[in-house]
Amino acid sequence: MHYPDVYIGAVKPYENDRPSAIGKRQVDGILQLTALGLEGDEQAESSYHGGPDRALCHFPREHYAWLRQHFPEQEERFHPPAFGENLSTLGLTEANVFIGDIFRWGDALIQVTQPRSPCYKLNTFLHCPQMSPVLQDTGKCGWLYRVIATGSVSGDKPFELMTRNSDVSVAEAISIAFNMPFDEEQYRRLMNAAGLSASWSKTMQMRLINRKIEDFGRRLFGSAGK
Repeated sequence: MHYPDVYIGAVKPYENDRPSAIGKRQVDGILQLTALGLEGDEQAESSYHGGPDRALCHFPREHYAWLRQHFPEQEERFHPPAFGENLSTLGLTEANVFIGDIFRWGDALIQVTQPRSPCYKLNTFLHCPQMSPVLQDTGKCGWLYRVIATGSVSGDKPFELMTRNSDVSVAEAISIAFNMPFDEEQYRRLMNAAGLSASWSKTMQMRLINRKIEDFGRRLFGSAGK
């Protein structure tokens, strides 16, 4: 059984950056999970965060020990929910969670839709200019869910895998999208993974149309990456 720590946050202003809801706090007790996420949780930029396919963000707690080891100067920062996640668990990682997996959590059902795409706001928030590319390169990205049945949830309710719908792990999806050369066969394989988000399906389709991989610089580094 995998019991999650649960976090929510409101949009706040940040000096020298746009408002964000990356800063979250742990909540206990029963919450309502709607089609757009946990009650009380917010997203600042709806083009890139939130929405039906990105209602919840899950980041494995295991990654924090690795980060503390590799970035000792920022060690005190690497504790949940430093990455703005809604859910943190032990035992669920990109290697054993698959695109399309449906979990029961309390009264709700949630489905894995895509890996998280690390962005430059993590660099700013964690005062580590290379954080986003490090997460992308190592596959320590976490993943996102859609809510397919709303209901009451809490950290006292375990995650239970109900249905596995594809053979593409989150780790493989990260590798295909971020870390391997152009590969039409793998893009089609990822697009065929049941439950894949609309935005990731579009990205893979555009690669097939344009015959090239899009530039990651702006997402990973903001304006500096242009």
